[in-house]
Amino acid sequence: MPASQPLKIALVGNPNSGKSSLFNFLTGLNQKIGNFPGVTVEKHIGQCKMPDKSTAQIIDLPGIYSLYPRSLDEQIVSEFLLHHKSPDCPDKVVVIVDATNLKRSLLLVTQIIDVGLPTVLVMNMMDLVNKAGISYNLKALSEELGVPVVPINARTGMGIEQLKETLTKSLAPSEKIVFPVFDEAREGIRLVRQELHVDNDYEAYQFLQQPHALNFLKPEERAFIDGVKESFKFFPGKFHGAETVQRYGFIQKLLDKITIQQADHSVPDFSTRADRILTHRVWGYLIFAAILFLIFQAIFAWATVPMDFIDGLFADLSNLAIDNLPEGPLTSMLAEGIIPGLGGIAIFIPQIAILFAFISILEESGYMARVVFLMDKIMRKFGLNGKSVVPLMSGVACAIPAIMATRTIDNWKERIITILVTPLMSCSARLPVFTILIALIVPDELLWGFINLQGIALMGLYLLGFAAAVISAIVINMLIKVTERSFLLMEMPQYRWPKWSNVGITIMDKTKAFVFEAGKVIMAIAVVLWVLASYGPGDKLDRAEEYVTEQHGTATIDEQELEDQVAAFRLEHSYAGIIGKAIEPVIAPLGYDWKIGIALITSFAAREVFVGTMATIYSIGSVEDQTTIKSRMKAEINPVTGGPRYTPAVGFSLLVFYTFAMQCMSTLAVVYRETKGWKWPIIQLTYMTVLAYLSAFLVYQIFS
Repeated sequence: MPASQPLKIALVGNPNSGKSSLFNFLTGLNQKIGNFPGVTVEKHIGQCKMPDKSTAQIIDLPGIYSLYPRSLDEQIVSEFLLHHKSPDCPDKVVVIVDATNLKRSLLLVTQIIDVGLPTVLVMNMMDLVNKAGISYNLKALSEELGVPVVPINARTGMGIEQLKETLTKSLAPSEKIVFPVFDEAREGIRLVRQELHVDNDYEAYQFLQQPHALNFLKPEERAFIDGVKESFKFFPGKFHGAETVQRYGFIQKLLDKITIQQADHSVPDFSTRADRILTHRVWGYLIFAAILFLIFQAIFAWATVPMDFIDGLFADLSNLAIDNLPEGPLTSMLAEGIIPGLGGIAIFIPQIAILFAFISILEESGYMARVVFLMDKIMRKFGLNGKSVVPLMSGVACAIPAIMATRTIDNWKERIITILVTPLMSCSARLPVFTILIALIVPDELLWGFINLQGIALMGLYLLGFAAAVISAIVINMLIKVTERSFLLMEMPQYRWPKWSNVGITIMDKTKAFVFEAGKVIMAIAVVLWVLASYGPGDKLDRAEEYVTEQHGTATIDEQELEDQVAAFRLEHSYAGIIGKAIEPVIAPLGYDWKIGIALITSFAAREVFVGTMATIYSIGSVEDQTTIKSRMKAEINPVTGGPRYTPAVGFSLLVFYTFAMQCMSTLAVVYRETKGWKWPIIQLTYMTVLAYLSAFLVYQIFS
């Protein structure tokens, strides 16, 4: 290894083995997220100072159970460990195992040893091992496997320095062979090793077992392997089952040799006792519903104050720019485009931080695994799985952090479906739109003396969004064809107090990812929207006051009304207004005119912009006075019919449209960031827009 290249150390382990805690302990905040070459699967990379003053690159890989992959994450990790010629191949591999469940954990350890990579076995959760009364002969374990064994507690830092010392020393691959390949496969392995220059028998054996899952193989190499397989009649997975049985036989003999004292299971531990309630077929669901209610209330209530502060702060910054900078297009773009765009990014930070704080606490405590177990059977009927629950429910507060929360879903198809349907859950940004429109068309009356009709209408819209999400999930599940089979296989970890430093790092990591990744797209679209609403062809925008004054003739209007009407005139004749006029024939079947069309366009920045757009169009100076906005909208006349513009047909049509339509550039930006491309955001925008249009059309026709 060149002296200039840092030591590359890969962290590998089963899910819930403590890999992330160890990574955070080694790297702290000195970490970043990167992609494997050519794919969307993420790996966390951090820097760690070693005892010899050198810097090592720590690579935290997604959790896997075996080198035989079941998901995209596992496939990429298998490729990473089997591609020894890659410049990204790790110099050393740290396999972290849950020492309380050593039998299951050692399967992966034995495979990596046989692959021929320099390996360190890290025994994590030694505090729980001691608490359970288990005792191992770690020296004998090291000798039997031919690798260093380091006991640690990744939550407290016990053993971390010993691990660093071990990694600093020279380390060769183990000379032990856990699984000698079957005699029937030896000749084929010899040919593969000779042709592809493979390091050892087990690596070549893996090439024969799964050549089409290893994308680093060249087409001619894969063709050669297929020829060898055909010659020796190697069908897919021919030796997989027998290999697993043989490995577990070795592991059982090893455990018999190194186990000094086994766990005492005569008295159920705390986790077993707690699961009798928390995973109960009745109480388990009620407790989970209460926790979801708490999360929803916290995201909705706790984020209000900081979000209002951020909103006010950026509004003050805009006013400060207008008051202190010279007039001109640059100042206008700064005050009306860039600063509000930045505010549109920053205002979501409290919700993101609160949501991921709760998710991290649930994961750290071990409860999240129980949630997945509880909900998997129900959600699977809709093409989802148990891990889809939290994103869907948190989408009622905001789709942005909800979509980011889908990263906990391992299955690619189920994660994509969850991302695609989550925005159908009515978020808090729709609430201002719902409130105004419901007030226009639903009487403020009580049913049976205590049930408010407007409240029923609002609840109905939320239920409608949930029903649409479920139905859409069923349809998308039938349309997306993948060969990957989905089934739930996961570890039930012990309940533990959260490690608060891990919670903090998670919050920082997710917030930073949103601000610096999705934020770039949000800023770009915000500036484009400002340009469309601020400029127009010809000189009508520049002479707006003159045109408005001419329209009023000798009639006198006060200064505030003049400013409002000038603003409305400028908006009507801006590019955004022209687009509104252009799309009027398309939206007319829904009962909408060009003014509503402008609101549909501008509210793409955020749904709640609908209120401000209506205030400007109808010459209302303050969007805070919602009663005035409602009154003016209620008095708006349809020039064709001579009746009110906002009839029940138009109102319900708009409500349904905003229930189903995407109308949120921030959400699209996050979907782009999470899916690493524009394919799925475009599909999502298209299907939600079509659903919104057809549903609004149907509602308008029915109520008309």
